[in-house]
Amino acid sequence: MNVIAILDAGKTNKKIFLFDEQYRMVWEQSCSFDGTADEDGEPCEDLEQLTAWARQSLAVVSALPDFSIRAVNFSAYGASFVHIGENGEPVTPLYNYLKPYPEALMKKFYTAYGGKVTFSMLTASPVLGSLNSGMQLYRIKKEQPDLFARIRYSLHLPQYLSWLFTGKAVSEITSIGCHTNLWNFSQQHYHEWVYREGLIDKLAPIVPSTSVQPLAVQVGVGAVTGSGRTQAGSGAAAGSGRAPAGGGRPPVIGVGLHDSSAAMIPYLESFREPFALISTGTWCITMNPFNDTPLTVAELEQDCLCYISYLGRPVKASRLFAGYDHERQVQRLAEHFHRSPAYAAEVAFDPGFVAALRSGKGQDSSKKGWPSQAGRKALPARGKASLVTASVFGQRELAAFESFEQAYHCLLMDIMDQQVASTRLVLHDTDVRRIFVDGGFGLNQVYMHLLAEAFPGIEVFAASLPQATAMGAALAIHSHWNKRILPGDIIELKYYK
Repeated sequence: MNVIAILDAGKTNKKIFLFDEQYRMVWEQSCSFDGTADEDGEPCEDLEQLTAWARQSLAVVSALPDFSIRAVNFSAYGASFVHIGENGEPVTPLYNYLKPYPEALMKKFYTAYGGKVTFSMLTASPVLGSLNSGMQLYRIKKEQPDLFARIRYSLHLPQYLSWLFTGKAVSEITSIGCHTNLWNFSQQHYHEWVYREGLIDKLAPIVPSTSVQPLAVQVGVGAVTGSGRTQAGSGAAAGSGRAPAGGGRPPVIGVGLHDSSAAMIPYLESFREPFALISTGTWCITMNPFNDTPLTVAELEQDCLCYISYLGRPVKASRLFAGYDHERQVQRLAEHFHRSPAYAAEVAFDPGFVAALRSGKGQDSSKKGWPSQAGRKALPARGKASLVTASVFGQRELAAFESFEQAYHCLLMDIMDQQVASTRLVLHDTDVRRIFVDGGFGLNQVYMHLLAEAFPGIEVFAASLPQATAMGAALAIHSHWNKRILPGDIIELKYYK
């Protein structure tokens, strides 16, 4: 069976998938591993382990007798650079994008380059510190100039994964365009500061997101060393030299894509009417590919930004850290009500809970924290939620709730206040008539019913597209490995009224 292999490096889980020529997933494997710490003691990805996983995964699927691997591509989380030296070895840890950024250095940067507001509008990047990946490289230059001098290329994580198998260092637009502070959206090239600070010399040539490179290594089960390190400058792995399955014909290798941008590709290929996609996970990101208006100051302040699609077009988006907030609060609920955190997935939508929570009926006036209680702690009113902090549920006292289910509905209502405000920012003045939700919240009945209620004039669908990110990475290089036409039924939709 002819297949494409996709390596998907998420922040938590690392997965490899095989898709057949109809883009049906025919094989998968996932794992997670512990992180490590950088030189400052901050938690970060274990780059050595990640590299070994990538090589081992491709080696394993290459040895499967039932599949002929014709292509390989990669998707990975953004805002992360791998800095490699002249010999091809990483010279720094894979820094965590949540690592605190020095305030003084940040102030120096924005003062030098026009101020936070002007700069952010040009680069479509809110001020996010280490989450602006270009700032990571700027920090190395200013704080560790000797280390900066040792860097030959700074590769975003998807392109690093590609480099491991091609030995060719490239840059790609979806990674460059994900709130990196690097790209001038109005002029469609790198911002002036990238040249003035000498970062341009560390950035590999830009190639199309749809391009492929030849496989530069022979892949086999014995091709992975214990450390996962590379031979100098080649990206090649020491080992047996066993060829991939498929009659000796090596697969073509994609250049990798930023995960959120990859998740949009199946929808862009399947729908032509204006739509918005809420991609949910750790972040809930609303992307509107039919809104290319310049960012406003107000939008920037509410954590809006622009991505760049795999075709090079701006995509206005708004971000919410709702998945992370949800996970933390579910743990809190589980401890209080003596339930497993997994129980949250079993909670069915109950409109009675929603009505009671909104009216305050049945509340215990002796307990603080009830959503509609006049004497509760000072909490933002519904619909006035901040989009740059966690929901107000973390401030609620759980003793005010009668059950896990009731409290869980309140949690989702608080998150939905934020989600609606966030999504409206990118729907403004566009003709969007459909909202698709993929990822974890798309499987959450409470979330989906609340979202449909909040947007009565728009059709709201849970999109059943297993591993949309990986599917998008596969579709991006369709023409290089698959002679069949794209199937029209790769996305299954469930309508919520």
